[in-house]
Amino acid sequence: MIGRIAGRIEYKAMDHVLIDVRGVGYVVYCSDRVMASLPGVGEAVALFTDLLVREDLLQLFGFPTLVEKEWHRLLMSVQGVGAKASLAILGTLGPDGVSRAIALGDWNSVKAAKGIGPKTAQRVVNELKDKAPAVMAMGTAEPTAAPVLPEDDAVIEPAAPAPKAAPKPKPNQSAQAEALSALGNLGYAPGEAAGAVAQAAGENPEADTSGLIRAALKLLAPKS
Repeated sequence: MIGRIAGRIEYKAMDHVLIDVRGVGYVVYCSDRVMASLPGVGEAVALFTDLLVREDLLQLFGFPTLVEKEWHRLLMSVQGVGAKASLAILGTLGPDGVSRAIALGDWNSVKAAKGIGPKTAQRVVNELKDKAPAVMAMGTAEPTAAPVLPEDDAVIEPAAPAPKAAPKPKPNQSAQAEALSALGNLGYAPGEAAGAVAQAAGENPEADTSGLIRAALKLLAPKS
């Protein structure tokens, strides 16, 4: 199983990239969003990969984070969703968007992906609503830093991350995972807990664990 590729980009096509790893070229298929984020030809890159094995086909699919890779694997577990459809969904929504859409039961967002019809979108939401919290609980996974190839060695090592602008506030994944666990301990089903936590996090991205739990409990409280 090939779980990660790190090397230099030899060429980029519309839906795949050729990565040279110490003289061996690997063709890795990526979503439109990931392709747009990759560096240019000759640059170093690292991607987590998932290997699709069929009788007449071997294909590698690349992802910048482990969380996105796991979403790909989870999406492909849904009947009617193959690798191409999974990449379309992830390319349109990103891992955070997929997480939120499934948690909130928002199949219209899933349907926005190219080639995804309403029945498939509804199936994705319905089949994954109780499985999604496990991936959501993986927490934050930053994109892998581009590796560099030392002149005196063939082993690829990660480069020091370049300074970058402060990111926009986004939901605290660690706090969400802890809130999901707490609600599960209180007896709430994974699907309804994930939906409430996702909504609470969307309304207040900087909320801590206790804040998310309080907000989620209010959302889960029976309406009089």
